[in-house]
Amino acid sequence: MRLALAQINPLVGDLAGNGAQLLAACQAAALQGADLVVAPELALWGYPPRDLLLRPALRQRQQEVLERLASDLPEGLALLLGVSEPAGDGQQPDLFNSAALVEHGDWRIVARKRLLPSYDVFDEQRYFRPADEPYLLELERGGQCWRLGLTICEDLWVEEELYPQRLLGADPVAELQTLQPDLLINLSASPFGDGKAQLRRELAAAAARRLHCPVVYVNQVGGNDELVFDGGSFVAAASGRIQCQLAFATPDLGIWDTTTPARGSCDRAAALPDPNELLLRTLVLGVRDYARKCGFGKALLGLSGGIDSALVAAIAAAALGPDNVKALLMPSPWSSPGSINDSLALANRLGIATHTVPIEALMTSFDTALTPPLSAVPEGLTAENLQSRIRGTLLMAVANQQGQLLLATGNKSELAVGYCTLYGDMNGGLAVIGDLYKTGVFSLCAWLDSPQATHCRQDLGFPPNGELIGLAIRDKPPSAELRPDQQDSDSLPDYAVLDPVLQALLEEHQSPEELVTSGVDRAMADRVMQLLRRAEFKRRQAPPVLKLGQRSFGSGWRMPIAAA
Repeated sequence: MRLALAQINPLVGDLAGNGAQLLAACQAAALQGADLVVAPELALWGYPPRDLLLRPALRQRQQEVLERLASDLPEGLALLLGVSEPAGDGQQPDLFNSAALVEHGDWRIVARKRLLPSYDVFDEQRYFRPADEPYLLELERGGQCWRLGLTICEDLWVEEELYPQRLLGADPVAELQTLQPDLLINLSASPFGDGKAQLRRELAAAAARRLHCPVVYVNQVGGNDELVFDGGSFVAAASGRIQCQLAFATPDLGIWDTTTPARGSCDRAAALPDPNELLLRTLVLGVRDYARKCGFGKALLGLSGGIDSALVAAIAAAALGPDNVKALLMPSPWSSPGSINDSLALANRLGIATHTVPIEALMTSFDTALTPPLSAVPEGLTAENLQSRIRGTLLMAVANQQGQLLLATGNKSELAVGYCTLYGDMNGGLAVIGDLYKTGVFSLCAWLDSPQATHCRQDLGFPPNGELIGLAIRDKPPSAELRPDQQDSDSLPDYAVLDPVLQALLEEHQSPEELVTSGVDRAMADRVMQLLRRAEFKRRQAPPVLKLGQRSFGSGWRMPIAAA
């Protein structure tokens, strides 16, 4: 049997458009002699559909699209795809997260998801019921009746030694052992995360060894709001060895032959991409899809001469093309000549347009307007925040007038401790690197300027050699330049010290007491925890943050504002 892995990039809620993508994949697979096309979890809806699942009109549209697929599917070809299935008894939740088999002229439900994640960014128990039995599909192809074990995403995440936080409940892989499947198929929608590409392989390999059969893993690709799905679908042999590997961070269609794997189109190198390359490509995909799916073709950002805005500018240029990215330089009396020159040099390397708007006159006008109610000229933090809000207003005005997506350039370290200005530098429609610690920004920029990035840079449309971000920007001490000779270290610990503390607090849920036990200074542990708590109201009003790590500031971060 020849299987086609259809790694598609769906638009959430566009059932007709996603159905057309699937039909095109099926037609291409049929030309390559495929017998079965496998698509991701909830492929018609796009993941995560969230409350769109509650709309009766969209449920009816799914029915219509499935019937159209059954009518148009090439004869002799079957399509296995993720769908929502009404439970039909009126009780809530009233859906199953299911898999449907579409053949020419007919379709039917063949499996239901058993383990429903409701942690971090996932909220499936709001919509779906869990199934309580294993699923085996018998499909006759090539003169043989194939026994296909069917699982959906989380159903594969059951190896406690690999994934200690597995969900409480059944072990769908173990329950398939007595059914002796010839293949295990997993329909997935697994977003990018540090180390997840390798972990998916290890989970599939463990299932393959337990069931003594190959595992076909098909993942969604593309950015949907803050989640970026990195694709990387694959087939693991019964031994656990990768036989077929699809591309990362781009739609793909791969053919795998069960009897002679070499006859397929998946003979690409099975090695995983460099972590920095996969991270960069994920960020580029996230910006490209967020803009495209929200109806934007152009982007705007403020360029300060610092490393954060430099990285965001590079990502935007790769995502949308340099001709579609514009940067504003908004120098104040405290901006160094080096920052202006570095910004212009960076824009020249990236090929993006710039416009310089000095803000000194606007600062003076605000001072004049605010002196009477304040009985003094604005000073200190008030004056510093005014500069940021002047810049934020300029950026929003230009973006509104010219129809651009405004990209916020703050990093995770700043968002965590509130080293950012609400209605100022936090303005924007998307926080591109809001889940990347400052040390991670430095690391990714150093890689981007290194020879190791040559192939990736060329593929993204950059010059393959020479500086891109530039040593002048990478070596510059971080500074908001809101007062004379200001540096971030005046207000914060060095990022090399701060970031591990933040990671322990945010992602490992450690307390200040645990930090002190591990060697962190008590005063610093308490101060960072206080900054983290006090900045919650800012994060609640921040733009969506592209999720990269285990715990990001977004839909999976559910902390109260008014709390002890």
